[in-house]
Amino acid sequence: METANTDKHPYHSLNDEMKQRFGTKVYKIALDGGMTCPNRDGTLGTRGCIFCSAGGSGDFAVPLLPAADPGTSSPAPFASPPVARTLPDADSVYRQIDLAASRICHKFGSSPKAYIAYFQSYTNTYAPIPRLRALFTAALSHPDVKVLSIATRPDCLSEDVLTLCAELSREKPVWLELGLQTIHEPTARYIRRGYSLSCFEDALRRLRRRNLETIVHMILGLPGESREQMLQTAEYLARQDIQGIKLQLLHVLKGTDLALEYQQHPFPLPSMEEYIDLVIDCIALLPPKLAIHRITGDGPKNLLIAPLWSSNKRLVLNTMARRFRERGITQGCAYLCPEGRMPHIT
Repeated sequence: METANTDKHPYHSLNDEMKQRFGTKVYKIALDGGMTCPNRDGTLGTRGCIFCSAGGSGDFAVPLLPAADPGTSSPAPFASPPVARTLPDADSVYRQIDLAASRICHKFGSSPKAYIAYFQSYTNTYAPIPRLRALFTAALSHPDVKVLSIATRPDCLSEDVLTLCAELSREKPVWLELGLQTIHEPTARYIRRGYSLSCFEDALRRLRRRNLETIVHMILGLPGESREQMLQTAEYLARQDIQGIKLQLLHVLKGTDLALEYQQHPFPLPSMEEYIDLVIDCIALLPPKLAIHRITGDGPKNLLIAPLWSSNKRLVLNTMARRFRERGITQGCAYLCPEGRMPHIT
């Protein structure tokens, strides 16, 4: 059975994928397009997904609008962001890229010339087409941007949006990132995802008809989900025509409804060891060449309530690398096994 190239890693990382495509390391720049979300503006709800921060899950994006109350350095507790947000123009997007690039240069002491422009905050196709065209074209026009990545929802992908993305993809690669999180409808209702699995499947079919690359997010550790249920989501995604996956640990962040519930009625979260083994089990089930964009995720330290062990990212990654070696697992080693899951995966 084919497995991932294990010369350096037991899985096919985004870094590996980018070096294969572009011959160099490519850095991701998180951008804020000034969007909102149908789960925030009253179309579907006003509180957002239960885990979503006041930054619209874009807490590392170069900010256009402060998420904090005046005079504070953290978001107001359990407050939805304003529906009306600062609307950036093309120059603002270009400046965001330049500012983020300068921070990367300062951090690493070098001058990288390859970036993914990632519109991360809120729902980044939830705006009129002329505005989307202006923002996305501005990002793609930056000479150091190699890829445009757009975080959005399956229910916010009109045919006009797909036509625009397909048109732009003729210039540079365009990715659409969808936050599925889980295939289990009771969990989806609990987290207030706001769309059905069939909606996701329809969006994926339409994206792939346009040959648009699709990255799917899944969250590990959602309250009420068993290990078996989480592996079922991974197995489901292994059978889909997707080009990348993000495995995200559930973070309980200040300013979310999940934090309020956790403080009032604490629910169990995975230990570092449990999470690492779960990630490894998921990766074993995935196609060997599927790009793994994320295996843990970063919760902003000033917002993170739990699990606190996740703030030590270096420890998590080093422990995970050691655990891969101990278990002898590589990406795809249990992918579509005719006899079912390998014994050490069950």
